[in-house]
Amino acid sequence: MLEALMKKKNQDGRFRYLFWIVIFIFAALISRLIYLQLIEGNYYHGLSDGNRLRAIPIAAMRGVMYDRNGQILVGSRPSFMVTYVQTKKEITDEELSTLSSLLNVPKEKLKDKIEKGKTSFEPTVLAQDLTQDIVTRIEERRNDLPGISVDVQPIRYYPYNSMAAQIFGYVGQIDEEDMERLKGQDGISSITQIGRAGLEAYYDDLLRGKDGGRQVEVDATGTPVKEMERKNPVPGHNFHLTIDLNLQKAAEDAMDKQVANGIGTHGIAVVAVDPNTGAILAMASRPAYNPNWFTRGITEKEWNEINSNPNHPMENRAIAGEYPPGSTFKLITGTAALETKKVTPDEMIFDSGRHWLVDMRNAGGEALGWLNFTEALAKSDNVYFYELGRRVGIDKLAEYAHMFGMGKKTGIALRGEASGLVASEEYKKKNFDQDWYLGDTFNSAIGQGFQLVTPLQAAMIVSEVANGGIQYKPFLVSRIDNLDGTPYKVFAPEQTGTLSVSKSTLDLVREGMRNVAEESGTAGSLFADFPIQVAGKTGTAENFGGVDHAWFVAYAPFDHPRIVIAVLTEQGGFGALASGPIAKSMLEEFFHVGAYANTKDTNTEKE
Repeated sequence: MLEALMKKKNQDGRFRYLFWIVIFIFAALISRLIYLQLIEGNYYHGLSDGNRLRAIPIAAMRGVMYDRNGQILVGSRPSFMVTYVQTKKEITDEELSTLSSLLNVPKEKLKDKIEKGKTSFEPTVLAQDLTQDIVTRIEERRNDLPGISVDVQPIRYYPYNSMAAQIFGYVGQIDEEDMERLKGQDGISSITQIGRAGLEAYYDDLLRGKDGGRQVEVDATGTPVKEMERKNPVPGHNFHLTIDLNLQKAAEDAMDKQVANGIGTHGIAVVAVDPNTGAILAMASRPAYNPNWFTRGITEKEWNEINSNPNHPMENRAIAGEYPPGSTFKLITGTAALETKKVTPDEMIFDSGRHWLVDMRNAGGEALGWLNFTEALAKSDNVYFYELGRRVGIDKLAEYAHMFGMGKKTGIALRGEASGLVASEEYKKKNFDQDWYLGDTFNSAIGQGFQLVTPLQAAMIVSEVANGGIQYKPFLVSRIDNLDGTPYKVFAPEQTGTLSVSKSTLDLVREGMRNVAEESGTAGSLFADFPIQVAGKTGTAENFGGVDHAWFVAYAPFDHPRIVIAVLTEQGGFGALASGPIAKSMLEEFFHVGAYANTKDTNTEKE
């Protein structure tokens, strides 16, 4: 009896032990369930939906850029894009190799892109702007490539390739830095294209638009089977530029012709501006590059071609290149001397071939005898302007240079603009710890030594002379449109100042410039039979790294200026020979004479 009771007690103990074990297990399971449902529920719900649902972004069309006459300069076109979304299983090495072969993209590059996109349920862009042949081959292997999709998306397109590349800039695929910078903004996705340079970068927020998207249900291979929801993209704003397409083409054709002849192989910069508004009519830089390369994803070969070029094709020399102004600075020296009464219009100064105080001579060693102001400007006589520099002094020269806009940025809506430099005693002392000498003043008076300008600054200086002393801020965009075509913003000419210079002085400077393009002037042979009266100035700028740079600045018509042109040819030698022909071709197109006599006139007064 006692033995039976003890046996029963032991059994009851074991049952109680098992009971509590079961209770503990159930409690642990319930706790885990509560944790998964309430605390981590959203996370695992997301994973579940992520395996079943895909958010596929739809790229917005970037805004179109038009020239001043409504012709498309930059737009978008449809293109094929290949994307990858993580499926239940990792992409295999064999699948990566297949993709690499089909897309002609290095295997390691594809692997890197996929790894970076693992944390997102959005598709990872593997390749863009694919040919129909590649797309066909991918579709044929679709079952062997889980997670791979082909979508049609708009892509940025530059129909004229390298034309005005430094103005337009280029776009590139959004990266992690961009994502962080634009965090919280609506319409940003993994396929957003971001402006990297030029107008594309400066106005990216308006050109970009807002990406849309669609939510789709996918099967086990990641192939969409049903669209659940859609949000349409919002296109970017359209831009109307001040650029004249035909003039831009003429400028670049003339530049390329010079390069083909071995002139300007190191670099050329061109600017054309309306002196009555500040509107940029043309702007070009050589060498150039093709922004379409960046749109579809630049290859290593293409990048090396750009990056290894010692002449920096991505640099916009028109705004970033700083050069001694050479004899174009004589416009400022002459203005300062006339305004301060250090010389009279009719005073004759004798050029013996060298200045009598410092042995500094004319560039060609010639002696031109007795000269008045307009004659000296037309013949670009150095000795005459050495003397004007001596009389005016470096402080006054610097004052007038600053007045004309040297030494400061113009404020054009492009990144990378340089300020140039105005020579002064202070600058030399601060940077070289050297005293100022009379020879330094002589050099400064003819635009050598420490003086530096950009081609855009040179064009704006000539504009001020041409229009009677009004200073405008140069601009490239005349209007930005809303989606319905109504104006979002209109850019009116912006006057930034007025030269404190008398009309009589400017009239004399203009007369001297007119004589430059006549028989006795330094550009007389170039414009001997030109039907439009041109006012110009040649210039040769010292270059201690090689052959002298060549300047030519001009405006026309003389009586009623409509266009100002500045051309700088690196290591071109004489301005009339290297830069003058480019300016002449541009003037021929603008006025439809010479080689462009039969072209259609689109140069209206509208902005």
